Amino acid sequence: MVCSLSALHVFPLKSAGGLSLDQAHVTPLGLDDDRRWMLVDVDGRFVTGRLHPELVRLRVLPSATGLELHFKNARAQVKRPDRPQRIAVTVWKDTVSAAHWPDADDALSDWLGQRVTLVHRDEQAVRPVAADYARLGDEVSFADGFPVLLLSSSAVDALNARLIQPVSALHFRPNLLIEGCAPHAEDDWKRIRIGEIEFDVVKPCTRCVFTTVDPQSGKRRSDGEPLQTLKEYRRSARGITFGQNLIPRRTGLIRVGDTVRVVK
Repeated sequence: MVCSLSALHVFPLKSAGGLSLDQAHVTPLGLDDDRRWMLVDVDGRFVTGRLHPELVRLRVLPSATGLELHFKNARAQVKRPDRPQRIAVTVWKDTVSAAHWPDADDALSDWLGQRVTLVHRDEQAVRPVAADYARLGDEVSFADGFPVLLLSSSAVDALNARLIQPVSALHFRPNLLIEGCAPHAEDDWKRIRIGEIEFDVVKPCTRCVFTTVDPQSGKRRSDGEPLQTLKEYRRSARGITFGQNLIPRRTGLIRVGDTVRVVK
């Protein structure tokens, strides 16, 4: 059985729309530009698509000078601040000192109907991976808990065989989509190599209501799918799992088409 990398996705702003890439640079925090920005509320707590499903329709394009945001029928430029103000923000149970990028705060707040602030996970914004799954020094961006998320396309196909209305892999927001392996083969892996880059496979990804949001329309499905069907056959003591969280053990370039080798 030969597995390969069939798609690469980054989601520059947490819960916003993704970008499909032919290649990506792997850093200790995950793929370059993945979940490096986030919106927070007036209390500094992270804002996500769980409560604001329309966020998936926000397109975020990073550049050398900042960000370009596309939402509704508007576009906003956000310049990278020379000396950003630091803001204490909360992601789940983690408190992080993030950099404030203020240029689009008003426009984004008007669009969401809630006061929000745009922050960046720069080098000063240290956020360790949970110690139970990591080595000393492992860090994560503004992703829920781990640097990289992997999913097999065969797992999506197996799910769709149970659904009346099929879903895409993007409902699950993976960074790495792989093909050529059995459904959920990734559940049995401990370490893999993609191209020349090795990753530890550390924890199944537990799933929530965000999977019920259509990535194209930004609307939540009223029937609770695909989460309802996943409950029937993917429930465990950990919760409803689908895909695997990874931690990179080397840095470098990976490309669509790269062979995925199981090391352990």
